[in-house]
Amino acid sequence: MSESLNLDLLRRLCAAPGIAGREDRVRALVVDELRPLADELRVDALGNVAVTKRGDGPRVMVAAHMDEIGFFVSHIDERGFLRLQPVGGFDARVLVAQRVLVHGYGGATLRGAVQPGSKPIHILEKDEIKPAKMEELFVDVGLTADRVREEIEVGDIVTLDRELETAGDCVMSKALDDRVGVFVMIEALRAMSQSSAEIVAVATTQEEVGLRGALTSAFDVQPDIAIALDTTLALDIPGLPPELTVTRIREGVAIKVMDSSHIANPALLRHFRDLAEANDIPYQLEILPRGGTDAGSMQRSRGGAAAITLSIPSRYVHTVNEMAAMQDIAGAVHLLARFLEDAGSRSYGYEL
Repeated sequence: MSESLNLDLLRRLCAAPGIAGREDRVRALVVDELRPLADELRVDALGNVAVTKRGDGPRVMVAAHMDEIGFFVSHIDERGFLRLQPVGGFDARVLVAQRVLVHGYGGATLRGAVQPGSKPIHILEKDEIKPAKMEELFVDVGLTADRVREEIEVGDIVTLDRELETAGDCVMSKALDDRVGVFVMIEALRAMSQSSAEIVAVATTQEEVGLRGALTSAFDVQPDIAIALDTTLALDIPGLPPELTVTRIREGVAIKVMDSSHIANPALLRHFRDLAEANDIPYQLEILPRGGTDAGSMQRSRGGAAAITLSIPSRYVHTVNEMAAMQDIAGAVHLLARFLEDAGSRSYGYEL
């Protein structure tokens, strides 16, 4: 399955800049890809893109978020250095000496380097060597202060500067979280055959700052079944014991049992497991002790929905080198397509 992955599409999705609340360029790409795959397309007030494939069965909402972690420019000092307001969760330790792209209000994109406001290693005493803090970091775009102010203002967005590359049998990029989920959603709609369900696929906004787009779109859609697509931690790396790995790459799509935003509907979880086994799709069960997905908002909207998350195991999440195995991505596409074809064949309610 992994040999047939449309890596060109995944590469374009990951490259498009779009932090929470500024998903415009990603949205334009997603609209072009989704429009031919459904009967109806609409964009709501928060910028969520929703397409509907009509049917007379249960309403299935599939959600994958378009936004990536990034920054707003929060200050420009007298020498033209930029200070940053994080939008999403960052570990400052992995940002030092990284390159970023500053998307200026005038349309220019400027490359810059992230550095800490401290002495270089050459003149640091041993007791002065400490991990960088987020508030100490600045961006140098290599221009004078006057030139910087001609191109950049407070509120401009800053994204990490990395393109998707292959590494062995994996892909590695910034923004796999969650452009790979958007990719899985698009490709599953292409791969599925007929379904009796009404399928509403939503590319959501502002997930990284509180599942906001999924909250409003689910209120509008009123799904019976809600499926989030996202990355999850694959901690199968040196320094961590087996009981803390959460998932492992190359061991299949992860079917989430729970995270801190939701607990999967048990009958829906069983349905996904049965489909995976019937179709020889490798899978693993996932419990994520911290973190959430769009399923948390969809599950609790209006009267509630049977909810679950399909996850793509990913190493180095929220860095410029997010890494996922191509076979796990392909498995997620395959499993979601098979479920959408079969949606409506089972009930997920609770009996008295």
